[in-house]
Amino acid sequence: MTKTAERLPAAAALAPPAPPEGGGRGRRVAADQVRAYGFLLGGLACFALFSWYPAIRAVVIAFQRYTPGSAPEWVGTANFRRVLHDPEFGAAWRNTLTFTALALLLGFAVPFVLALVLNELRHAKAFFRVVVYLPVMIPPVVSALLWKWFYDPGAGLANETLRALHLSTSNWSNGTDTALISLVIVATWANLGGTVLIYLAALQSIPGELYEAAELDGANLLQRIRHVTIPQTRFVILMLMLLQIIATMQVFTEPFVITGGGPESATVTVLYLIYKYAFLYNDFGGACALSVMLLALLGAFSAVYLRLTRTEGDA
Repeated sequence: MTKTAERLPAAAALAPPAPPEGGGRGRRVAADQVRAYGFLLGGLACFALFSWYPAIRAVVIAFQRYTPGSAPEWVGTANFRRVLHDPEFGAAWRNTLTFTALALLLGFAVPFVLALVLNELRHAKAFFRVVVYLPVMIPPVVSALLWKWFYDPGAGLANETLRALHLSTSNWSNGTDTALISLVIVATWANLGGTVLIYLAALQSIPGELYEAAELDGANLLQRIRHVTIPQTRFVILMLMLLQIIATMQVFTEPFVITGGGPESATVTVLYLIYKYAFLYNDFGGACALSVMLLALLGAFSAVYLRLTRTEGDA
């Protein structure tokens, strides 16, 4: 024990002096910040390359006569004037706005009601959550192809079911009067799960004491929904409505896969018309001009969304 005790001071004298505690901690914090900014710069670089650059490039091409393989030529607002005089321009915007209104009506009411039902379940709640979310996990093109078969006026499941019930059949996606609402049903079904889960999370965050107080005051189910549920979830409802408007105004997969914009341009949307200008007409200037118009409108909705988000956060 004596020899060991004698060797300890000597070993301590030979050891290098320990760095100051504050300096070592500062270097670790600086290294962590460098790594964090490195990861952030990588993400910003990808975002700039695949999001900002194409958007800026589209704005530039909107004022050019652009054909791949040839030098671009500045034409000012000629692309916008040509697009505005396109007979399909009005139909595309009318179909897009109608689709958005119908999708908002169904996409707000149906998920909210389903979330209310799921929130009241006492058994197999997890199973029904998976069932409701399942359509979101199906690739959009696969989902659209399934619904295309479902809507087939001959041997499609929809008309076969109507025949089995001795009801009159429908043209569904092949009829000028029914094609757009048929696509709205597809889009609502495909995006139902995510909206339901968000509403369900909002419902479960409502304090139970509010419902108990409403029941003590004699409120029935509808009154509890009106005076407790909706006021407590109004911010989530408003945000989802705005996000749904932005999403549905960019509808493309359903008209492209199921109807091809038909019949008689009944399902041509703005995004589908952009596709036609770019890849069928080889008119990238016109396609970008349409894109800028859509970008301006969606930018306005995004500004409203950010404004409401900031207001709620400040509150």
